[in-house]
Amino acid sequence: MTNRRQPHVLVQPEDDADRQLANGFLLELSPLAKIQVLPEAGGWRVVLDKFESDHVADMDRYTKRIMVLLIDFDGDEGRRDYAKRKIPDRLIDRVFILGALTDPEELRRSLGSYETIGRALAKDCREEADATWGHNLLRHNAHEINRLRQHVRSILF
Repeated sequence: MTNRRQPHVLVQPEDDADRQLANGFLLELSPLAKIQVLPEAGGWRVVLDKFESDHVADMDRYTKRIMVLLIDFDGDEGRRDYAKRKIPDRLIDRVFILGALTDPEELRRSLGSYETIGRALAKDCREEADATWGHNLLRHNAHEINRLRQHVRSILF
């Protein structure tokens, strides 16, 4: 990332599967897209801990930064609410929590490789569609995706 003061997106994946999904997403973007996938955190709680310890202060400093916390919901639909409580109110409009309802492995069995899924998710975002985001393991993200699209279209597409 060349200029942190310009609009940009950071993605914090929970695990390797989420990192692969994010990297597949990147393959559909322009090489000029201002997005970076961070190293996997090693658990959904670690994603939240890293956000609090490593990113809150930087988000205050870099006011055009957008964060995507990519976690597995492990069938717990209340996890997003728990995660949102970890985000300071002043940043809630620039932090997005996305992930598979269960785990990415189940999603992979249903839709193909992580790269293929990531590419399809990016295509949906670019075209404002929900062909892949509407999958039963992803549709719980609909509200977050709608919020996110408003912020990232000009940065990524």
